[in-house]
Amino acid sequence: MSIGRIDLNLIKVFDAVYEDRNLLRAGKRLNLSQSAVSHALTRLREVVGDELFVRTAKGMVPTARSAAMADGLRNSLRRIEATLGVEPFDPGKSTRRFAVAANDHLTAVMVAELSRLMAVEAPGIDLVVRPSTRLDLAEQIDVGKIDIAVGIFAQVPSRLSTRILMTQGELIVLRKGHPAARRKLALRDLARYPLVTVSVGGQEEGAVDGFILERGLARQAEMFDRHALEEALSADGLAPRYRTTVPHSLAIPALLHGSDMLSIMPSSLARSLAGAGELLVREPPYPTALSTFRAVWHSRNDHDPAHVWLQESIARVAQQVA
Repeated sequence: MSIGRIDLNLIKVFDAVYEDRNLLRAGKRLNLSQSAVSHALTRLREVVGDELFVRTAKGMVPTARSAAMADGLRNSLRRIEATLGVEPFDPGKSTRRFAVAANDHLTAVMVAELSRLMAVEAPGIDLVVRPSTRLDLAEQIDVGKIDIAVGIFAQVPSRLSTRILMTQGELIVLRKGHPAARRKLALRDLARYPLVTVSVGGQEEGAVDGFILERGLARQAEMFDRHALEEALSADGLAPRYRTTVPHSLAIPALLHGSDMLSIMPSSLARSLAGAGELLVREPPYPTALSTFRAVWHSRNDHDPAHVWLQESIARVAQQVA
C-alpha cells in the first residue's frame, strides 16, 4: 500500500463512523451528506483491501480489521490535529459537546459545579452525563462515546490516561431523632442497627472486593469499605446487617426517613445530603481507608486542547468539593 493513496479526510470519516456507528450522525459531525460518508468509506476500503464496517439494524458495526486499526489511526489523527492546530479551542466560543460518566453521588457534588463553571466560561458547550455504573464503561471510553469517566478505579489499563482529583474518607449518615443521634456512634451500633448501602454490582456481575473489572478497567461497585467494617465488627464477634441495598445513593434519604437504619458513604456525599437539614453525619467508630477519586480518559485525547480544558475544569471543581 502506498501512503500517497491515503487522504487524511478518509481517516476523519473513519474516526467519526467508528465513534458514532451511524452514517447520518457521522455526516452531521463532518458536515457531509450520508452518501458522501458512504463513498469515503468505500474509498478507504479499497485502499485497505478489506471490509471495515458491516451495516446492521443497530448501525455500522466495525469488523475485526477495523477494530485492529482503530486505536492507531485515531491516535495519529489527534496528534496531527494537535500539531497543526487544525482545531484551535476557545471555551468561550466553542459549541463542542462533552460526555462525562459519573455515578449519582459525583453528579450531585461535582457535575453540578462543573455545569455552573461551564455556564460562565463556556456557555456554548453542552454537557451530557452518562452513568459510570454501566457494564460497558471501558468500551464506551475506547470508542469515544465517553470523553471522561470520574470515580474510584482500582485498576486503569495503559491505553487510558488518569488524573487524581481528590481523596476522602467515609462518614455515617442517620436521621434526626435516631436513637443514637445524641451521642457518638459506637462500634456495636453498626451491628445493632441495620444498614442501607449502595452497590451497583455484586458477584453476579463479576464484582471482586468491591470492584468490577471490564476490559482492564476496574471500577468501584460499592460505595463503602465493606472489608474495614466487617473486620472491625468480627474482632468483637459481631456482624453487620445489610437490610437494604440500592443502586442509587440519592435514594438513601428517603430510606433513612422514619427508620433506624444507618448508611456509610463518601464524606462529600454525606455532607451534601445532610445539608438539607434532615440527616446527621457521624465519624465511623473504626478505621477506614481513604478513597482516591480519579478522572480517566483515552490517551488519544492527551493533546486535544478542548479535552485538556475539560480535564482541568473537572480538576478545579474537584478541589472545591474536596
